[in-house]
Amino acid sequence: MDAALAEARTAAECGEVPVGAIIVLDGQIVARAANRTIADCDPTAHAEILVLREAAKAVGNHRLLGASLYVTIEPCAMCAGAMIQARVARLIYGADDAKAGAVRSCFGVLDHPQLNHRVEVAPGVRSDEAATVLREFFAARR
Repeated sequence: MDAALAEARTAAECGEVPVGAIIVLDGQIVARAANRTIADCDPTAHAEILVLREAAKAVGNHRLLGASLYVTIEPCAMCAGAMIQARVARLIYGADDAKAGAVRSCFGVLDHPQLNHRVEVAPGVRSDEAATVLREFFAARR
């Protein structure tokens, strides 16, 4: 989670909503990303989407079997759906997202019984620190 939090701080320094993500496969970080929606003029450039793209290229496969995705905030529906498509094994995330979280706050996308893949979820990992990064970012913008 240290690396994901570092990515979130990098996003904040660039004026992006501070969300960071990494993918670990076989005990190694294979990809890391921070939100780039503003810089890329791309509403899909969430840290999770970017890290999935980078990891798939790094391993040469669109399926990330056995991979763990660490992210600083609960993923939205788009990002949760992408994790299912990539067949990510585990999601480890920091703070819940009461307004857009699609893992347990607003929706339960990753464990929906009609989907063909389930993702193991570990919520709340260093949630206070992840929430603080977001809170400080938005406080500074007001």
